This record gives sequence, structure tokens and C-alpha cells, in this order.
Amino acid sequence: MDLGIKGKKALITASSKGIGRAVAEELLQEGCEIGICSRSKDDLMTAVDELKSKSKREPFWCVCDLNKAKDIENTFNAFIKEFGQIDILVNNCGGPSPGSLSDLDEEKWQAAFDQVLMSAVRLSKFAVSDMMTREWGRIINITSVSVKQPINNLMLSNSLRSGLIGFAKSLSNEVGKYNITVNNVAPGYTLTNRLYELAVMRAKQSGVSHEAILSDMSKEIPMNRLAGPEEVAAAVAFFASAKAGYITGTTTQIDGGLIKSLF
Repeated sequence: MDLGIKGKKALITASSKGIGRAVAEELLQEGCEIGICSRSKDDLMTAVDELKSKSKREPFWCVCDLNKAKDIENTFNAFIKEFGQIDILVNNCGGPSPGSLSDLDEEKWQAAFDQVLMSAVRLSKFAVSDMMTREWGRIINITSVSVKQPINNLMLSNSLRSGLIGFAKSLSNEVGKYNITVNNVAPGYTLTNRLYELAVMRAKQSGVSHEAILSDMSKEIPMNRLAGPEEVAAAVAFFASAKAGYITGTTTQIDGGLIKSLF
């Protein structure tokens, strides 16, 4: 299927590893010109080399700490200077600190607020201003199944990611008349460094191996396996496409059937 986005300019955040990295590769394969960012320059350089090796094109890159408003502004301005416009924005970030209410102080709450919610708010505000001038744009937020079914011991993620989908729904209503869509992709258990770290943490708490924890996660899923990052990336690419032009304000889980609710 031709997604109709060849030549579109796409910025993907937190994209040196995991789902963000897979999205970058998918959009490159669709012919997009992409920008990637991460707070780790070493991780970025590794990602740039890998993406260039696979696509024969070098992505634009920028070091960016999504918790810092100035970094976000500088990254967006550098992207616009490089490409002249932004057509697709993929708001992705790492997961905030795990823990229950009693484990989390106000500093961790503030950090999660900046990381999960405000990074997307700040970038979306910049992007929408540019997209409106051409009356075309795609904003996709990568959230988590926790927005539909809270996950134990992930108080910050459960709370702030749910706030993000409220923001996205409100924004979709504001910008729809400009042919700008805003959607959320909610991954389930996906084989990333983040999931591995959570499994190790749970293993220490329960006294079993992290391999057993990952196996138990798989058993919760009707498809009896964890997702690959590339499977989430394929959904993101579709929402970024011309084909998805009448889909906006939605939250779609990519979870192998993990969520049991009807909606």
C-alpha cells in the first residue's frame, strides 16, 4: 500500500531506541525525510549509523532532553531550519519512574509531567502553527495501554499518559478544520529496553527470574507473545499517512488483545 507520504517531513522524538527508533525506520522506508532526537548523543550516533545503513539516507538528528522546554524549542527550530516545514510529528518518550503513590515524591511527579505531557504539548504547539499554514498535518502520540487499563506500580504513567490523550482529543477538535489529524497509539507489552527493565524490577521484588516475568506477560495476551517495536511502528505509519486522513481524536491499542474492554 502506498501511504502517500513520500517526501513528507517527520520529527520523531525519543527515537534512538525502541519504538521511536522503529518508527523512524518505518517512515524512512515510506520515503519520509526524518529527524530523530534523544538526550544521549552516543545512542543517537548509533541509531543514525544503523538507519543510514538500512536506508542509504542519513536522518537529521539533534540532542534533546524532553524534560527541558528550551531543548524542545531548539530541536524544533533546528528541524525547521533543516527541512523548512514539519508535516508529521510523532510524540514519543521514555516511561517515567515506576512506583506507587507512597514511592513518588513531588520531584518525580514534576519530571513525569514534563516528560510525558508537556513535551507533547510544547512540540504540538510548535508543529500545529506550521501545519496550519499548509492545511495538512499529522500528530501521533505514542502512549501506553495504561490509558485504557492501568498497570500496577506505574502510577505516573497511568496518570500522565491519560492526561495526554485528553489533550490530544481536545486538540483534534481544534485543528480538524485545517486537515490536521491527532491520534494516539497505545502499545501493549512490547520488547523494548523499558519492558526489560520493568521485568528485572518485578523479578527482584518477587524473587523469580526476569525471563519468567516476561513469560508471564506473554501468557496474559491472547496472541501469547510480546509485540515487536516494528509492529507498533507500522500502526504509527498508517496514522501518519494520507490514507488515514479521516481518522482523528482516536486512541488505538496495539496489544495483541491484552485489553479486555469493548471500547
